[in-house]
Amino acid sequence: MTPETRSGRGASLVGAMLEHRYRVDSLIARGGMSTVYRGLDTRLDRPVAIKVMDARYSGDRSFVDRFEREARSAARLHHPDIVAVYDQGVDHGPDADHVFLVMQLVEGCTLRDLIMDRRGRLPLPMALSVMAPVLSALAAAHQAGMVHRDVKPENVLIGTDGSVKVADFGLVRAAAEAGTTSGSVILGTVAYLSPEQVTTGAADARTDVYAAGIVLYEMLTGSPPYLGDTALSVAYRHVNDDVPAPSEQVPDIPPAIDDLVVRATRRDPAQRPDGAEAFLARLQQVRAELGIAPVSVPVPASEERTARMAPADPPTEQIPAVQDAPAGPQRTRAMLRPATYDEHTDEMAAVDAPQRGERRRSRRTVTLWTVAVLVLAALIGGSAYWLGLGSWVQVPRVVGEQELAAQRALEGVGLTGNVTKENDNTVSEGVVISSSPGEGSRVRSGGTVDLVVSLGKPRVPAIQEGITVAEAESAIRNAKLQPKRDESGDQYHTTVPQGRVIGVNPAPGTQLNISAEVTLIVSKGPPPVQVPNVRGMSREDAFTTLSNAGFEPYEAGRQFDSGVDGDHVISTDPAIGNEVLLVGRPRVGVVLSNAITVPNLGGLQVDEAQQQVTAMGLTLSVQSIFQRPNMTILSNLYPLSGSRVAPGTTIYASAL
Repeated sequence: MTPETRSGRGASLVGAMLEHRYRVDSLIARGGMSTVYRGLDTRLDRPVAIKVMDARYSGDRSFVDRFEREARSAARLHHPDIVAVYDQGVDHGPDADHVFLVMQLVEGCTLRDLIMDRRGRLPLPMALSVMAPVLSALAAAHQAGMVHRDVKPENVLIGTDGSVKVADFGLVRAAAEAGTTSGSVILGTVAYLSPEQVTTGAADARTDVYAAGIVLYEMLTGSPPYLGDTALSVAYRHVNDDVPAPSEQVPDIPPAIDDLVVRATRRDPAQRPDGAEAFLARLQQVRAELGIAPVSVPVPASEERTARMAPADPPTEQIPAVQDAPAGPQRTRAMLRPATYDEHTDEMAAVDAPQRGERRRSRRTVTLWTVAVLVLAALIGGSAYWLGLGSWVQVPRVVGEQELAAQRALEGVGLTGNVTKENDNTVSEGVVISSSPGEGSRVRSGGTVDLVVSLGKPRVPAIQEGITVAEAESAIRNAKLQPKRDESGDQYHTTVPQGRVIGVNPAPGTQLNISAEVTLIVSKGPPPVQVPNVRGMSREDAFTTLSNAGFEPYEAGRQFDSGVDGDHVISTDPAIGNEVLLVGRPRVGVVLSNAITVPNLGGLQVDEAQQQVTAMGLTLSVQSIFQRPNMTILSNLYPLSGSRVAPGTTIYASAL
């Protein structure tokens, strides 16, 4: 007898060939929604994991359609930390249809196996080494516009090579559309549900951040923060309690790690990191600050087998949705607390009246009366439940309708629409893309139907001038577009520093297809400035002019130039007219003239003229026909007075 027949879940598919291509070899794991088999892709001769959905889903058209869409989306997620999706299909067998998903086969174990093998707690370096690739995988999904919705240890696979991979993207959302589930049932694993999933069923990237924070808490402490006798009691605590710091359970956990977990698990989604990318950046920062190096993640010796690709049961628990309501005497927070059940007390209360009336009856008579009373109570309770909650209605057709028309259609049958908006390349803005539950599903009157309304094609976001490249890239990814850097398109800017963003191309507001590229235009800093023409200026004036132009002048030497007065500028380095980037205050060397202007010596006595010329760095040669004391210079012979000469030049003069 196979494991399937023993469990009462139907005949085994082991040995079957799905779509004449995928051979089913052996059972890996079974859940309430699907069964996972080891298989072989006979066309590519490649081992694979085959997830076969439960038979009750195969006949649900809304589920199959959503399943196919989510599988296509998951298959586009090419990331080393995501379990690859190879194919999906429906095998039409003689007895039943089999909806299946073909995935990468991971040899190893799940994170749940690793936590149990370590008796709960993982060492801090190992916990961070597991969480980093989990967040990396979620970040890739969020950038592609996907939300996992069921992050938990069972969906984190540890390969024998130490790799960490996340599985089952989009399957919970597909299950939410199935007609076999009620709109008043929350699909998810209650220990990891975010408050908004419990109260409204809404889910976005911050929902995955919350669940990842709970998984990190469990790795650090050995158990989730909330445990209870019932799923409702755990869900109540997610809605009403703040997740405690892990150090309350494990005192040696650093405060920075406490802050990491607490921020990720805020009850208000707006107070959490915007998505897995922001959570991962903070984790890497904390890891660097604490000096915690990555470590390899081992597979327990007893678990060196094919990882149990956790079937995406919606999921382990299904609990009634807890709706927010204003405080008042009709409904209080205490009413959300789970009722306790005492089997012994209830049994005694149920048979108390028959026992008082006929204490001497036989045990068999008492039992019969007890059964009768319980059946009557069940009928009365069932009637009250039916009358109290109202009748069932069918979800009308809303897909393809304008949002307002869809809301009116739902209101017309006594339902309320809960709207989530998403970009879509083909569906016009304001038109309903999908509903959950789908058209024709039965929902109690007064229930809620989740509507996904198109925002149309994404628009290029407005980018504030001067923000960092990382900030601009994040804004573009949040708009469901793909940032691109092209340094050849960078531009000079007088006020935006080098490396900061000036703008984008196409311009903000332009509509593009999802994941289309948006090129960042980045500043190269201020434009280059020409070295001003300071030739012939005095040293003081030249230094002032260069400083005002943004340069730092310095004296680079002196040389002779017959066309420039002494202590005036001959040239600069860089040369006058050259363009220089104003990065900081670039230095400019100033070459000054050492020229000496020849004085007029006429009328001076020779001794007096000799002293003056020597003091100027020149020499004097006197020409006279008659040599006598106290001769007077008649005039300069050569060079003439007013000429510019180099230091050491001899001046010839006549005397009498």
